[in-house]
Amino acid sequence: MSDSAKSEPVKWDVPAIDGTTGGQFTAGALQDLQKQAYDEAFEQGRVEGLAAGEKEVSERAERLEQLLVALARPLEQLDEAVETQLVELAMTMVKALFRRELRLDPTHVIGVVREAIGMLPMASRDIRVHLHPDDAALVRESLSQVEGEHAWTIVEDPLITHGGCSVSTDKSCIDAQAETRVNDLINAIAGDERQ
Repeated sequence: MSDSAKSEPVKWDVPAIDGTTGGQFTAGALQDLQKQAYDEAFEQGRVEGLAAGEKEVSERAERLEQLLVALARPLEQLDEAVETQLVELAMTMVKALFRRELRLDPTHVIGVVREAIGMLPMASRDIRVHLHPDDAALVRESLSQVEGEHAWTIVEDPLITHGGCSVSTDKSCIDAQAETRVNDLINAIAGDERQ
C-alpha cells in the first residue's frame, strides 16, 4: 500500500445512553393504550369488512341479475312454442270438425256455391263454378241454374276438395275452397300474426 492510501484512524465516540426511558407506564396507561390499539384495529377491520361485504353483495347481485335474464329467455321461447303448438292444435281440430261436418251434411256445398256466386259483382258474366266431381253432381241436382246474362257453368275439378268451390269470371275469382275457408277461420281465431 502506498502512503497516500493509508489514512489515519478516526476515533469513534460512543453515544451517551441514559438508562431510563421517557417515562414509566402504569398498568392503567398500558391498558388504555391496548384498548386504543384494539379499537383502532377493530374499526379498521370493520371498515375493510364492510367494503369487502359490499363488493361481494354487488357481485352476487350482478350474477343473480344475469341468471334471471338467462332464465327469462327460455321462458319466452317456451311461451312462443306453446302458442305455436296451441294454434296448430286448433287448426287440426277445426279441419277435423270441418271434414266431419261435410261428411254428415254434404249439402253444405250448396250454400257455399250460393255464397260465392253472391260475392261476384252484379255485372259478372261467363261464371264458372269449379267443384269436386261428387259435389258437382249434388249441385246440379239441387240448384237450378240461372239462364241469360247471369248464367253459370259447373266445371268438374278433382283438385277441388269436397265441400268447397272456386268461382271465376273473366274479371274476378272467388276462392271458396274448404282449405281457404278453414285457414280464414283459423286466422280469425289466431289473429293476424298467422298470415
